[in-house]
Amino acid sequence: MRVVLTGGAGFIGTHVLRTLRQRNHEVVVLDSLRADVHRGAAPAIDGLVVGDVRDPSVLDRVLPGTDVVCHLAAKVGLGVDVSDLPDYADSNVHGTAALLAGMVRAGVSRFVQASSMVVYGEGLGHCPRHGAVTPGPRAEASLRAGQFEPPCPVCGEALAAALVAEDGGLDPRNAYAASKVGQEQFAGSWARATGGSAASLRYHNVYGPGLPADTPYAGVAAIFLSALRRGEAPRVFEDGGQRRDFVHVADIATATADAVEKHTAGVRAFNVGSGIPRTVGEMATALAGATGGPAPIVTGDYRLGDVRHITADSSLIRSELGWRPTVEFEAGMTELAGFGVTVS
Repeated sequence: MRVVLTGGAGFIGTHVLRTLRQRNHEVVVLDSLRADVHRGAAPAIDGLVVGDVRDPSVLDRVLPGTDVVCHLAAKVGLGVDVSDLPDYADSNVHGTAALLAGMVRAGVSRFVQASSMVVYGEGLGHCPRHGAVTPGPRAEASLRAGQFEPPCPVCGEALAAALVAEDGGLDPRNAYAASKVGQEQFAGSWARATGGSAASLRYHNVYGPGLPADTPYAGVAAIFLSALRRGEAPRVFEDGGQRRDFVHVADIATATADAVEKHTAGVRAFNVGSGIPRTVGEMATALAGATGGPAPIVTGDYRLGDVRHITADSSLIRSELGWRPTVEFEAGMTELAGFGVTVS
């Protein structure tokens, strides 16, 4: 198949590109090489078209004859203040809308895009009295007092963390999350209007070789590893008990390629995670052990807007597309410690 891969010069994109080409697909990479992500010389990628998905002239040049568009281009990170909102809306929501309109002009009917587990907010919690509930935002007074677990919004009792499925309610709590919901909704609207197919892959916390250290794409693994490379202890926020699902970028790439090949009808969202929740503290400890560095320091610090736990049920993509993660957490952490992180 001929695949146009947007954002294919980025961290996840380069792994998806490699996987698609290993499966003998013809891939055209479209990437704007954003200055806040790519620094220095342009990457040497065969078939790279430098351009923006918001530019109709670029789309009308690259999209004709395409079987599937795989859309990874986006502004990421949580956003730091209200002034970030226009860029998230323009880059992610407008960018996706412009791309979908270009696909209509070119007659392309299949679309796969990167979404994120952040669309769920705090996801689900289980209250012993009220069952499955959606936790509300955590109050700053509680965080200052070291009360990090979100309470039941009905009775205030402590909640047990629970997995959220794709039909769980969406509750975006920052600019990036809201833009991802917008991308999904535009894709669904396009698919229903045109009879096309749209798959939104809600990636969990992605790590692996090439993880950038100094851009908005840097996640908690990159932050911890950069500290360890400086001989410093990783500083873990809250009490380190935040639950996440850390999934290796190689597994993300195969999940994305599977969706490109196999999702051919309708509108679907797929959670993509390892299926084994870990705490942020466990990741810091694993990286410290793999590098021989100092043990993590639990600081009790916090950031407003961070969610406490978000782990989703990834069984749907396993049953519908036959995808399985293959990289074990311990092996992945050891590999990441050996490769380090990339400074652009």
